[in-house]
Amino acid sequence: MGRILPLLIFVLVLSMLPSEASAQGCAMCKAVVQSGDGGGRAFGGDQAIGKGLNSGILYLMAVPYLLLFLLLRKKIVSFVKEFAGAQG
Repeated sequence: MGRILPLLIFVLVLSMLPSEASAQGCAMCKAVVQSGDGGGRAFGGDQAIGKGLNSGILYLMAVPYLLLFLLLRKKIVSFVKEFAGAQG
């Protein structure tokens, strides 16, 4: 309980902050969104600016997990085999 209480307090305080405090982005994303035309389209194409930014963010978020999986796959497979063979 001693370690959980400070973490719980931290999460509560963090959740009470205004959304502007945590809704920050990179300078390039902000520049693209602010320089977009009124139609909400990027460079005259079919894709909306927001959809393109969301796809890019998801791509950047997935790459480190994929690299970690590729580097640690032998340990992950051995852990899964050991867990499946455990009695209990």
